[in-house]
Amino acid sequence: MKRTWEDRLFDAVNYTLLTLLAITMLYPFYYTVVCSFNDGMDLMRGGVYLWPRKFTLANYAEFLSDESWQIAFVVSALRTVIGTAATMLFTCLFSYGLSRKNLMFRKGYRFLVVFTMYFSGGIIPFYILLRNLNLLNTFWVYIAPSLLSSFFAIIGINFFSNIPESMLEAARIDGSSEIGVFWRIVIPTSVPFLATLGLFTAVGQWNSWLDSAYYVRDNSLRTLSYKMMSIINNTVSASSVSSGSSSSTAQSTTSFTIQATAMVISMLPIICVYPFLQKYFVQGMMLGSVKE
Repeated sequence: MKRTWEDRLFDAVNYTLLTLLAITMLYPFYYTVVCSFNDGMDLMRGGVYLWPRKFTLANYAEFLSDESWQIAFVVSALRTVIGTAATMLFTCLFSYGLSRKNLMFRKGYRFLVVFTMYFSGGIIPFYILLRNLNLLNTFWVYIAPSLLSSFFAIIGINFFSNIPESMLEAARIDGSSEIGVFWRIVIPTSVPFLATLGLFTAVGQWNSWLDSAYYVRDNSLRTLSYKMMSIINNTVSASSVSSGSSSSTAQSTTSFTIQATAMVISMLPIICVYPFLQKYFVQGMMLGSVKE
């Protein structure tokens, strides 16, 4: 089909707008990387936009040598790995159970799932519940409240409902138990849903900081996101950021460059994982959303 000048004009305008939009979205991330590799005192002079004017690795050396940042990174990594795995397990078990048509009071259970997704008791009753469960100021306060996601439970229920019952029945006839059917049939056929659930859960766990602010007092349990938010809100002094550093390193780093370094390091895990899960992302969100 021959392209007209209107088609070429539309493509030119479209590509121009998309390019400007991409630059607008990507430049803040790029600028953060530039600041993390630039001398802190030199950066305060301004004029750094496209590349480091005075390249240095002092910011990364300062970040990696600070024990408080190391502990925060480990806590965030542990809560992301353990929390994601636990949430995927419990959400899949719960969703698969409610997807079975022979389950008694199935509609009532599904109503409760939808109701709790839109309405909650509030932060004060939730705090009292965590206190009664002895979860306050413990690592498990990051894990237990997020074991089940109502939103993904609904998606999982619809997804598992679309698995042919004949496939599950064939496994039962071959002597497989209900747990065996779940692990050998249901889970292997649910990779798109699992990838989407794992990606969303991991990003949420990695970026979460409110629970660390509300329910944790021990600094050894603080997360990386909370520490960055504290620095950004000036709740932590610059001296605590650069504690234990040499005088030459302290002169070349500032609170802002340490912030930029922490942001770059915190973005790396998600950036490295996302490309491998991207192909399942749209597919996992669409599967189970409609029925034919």
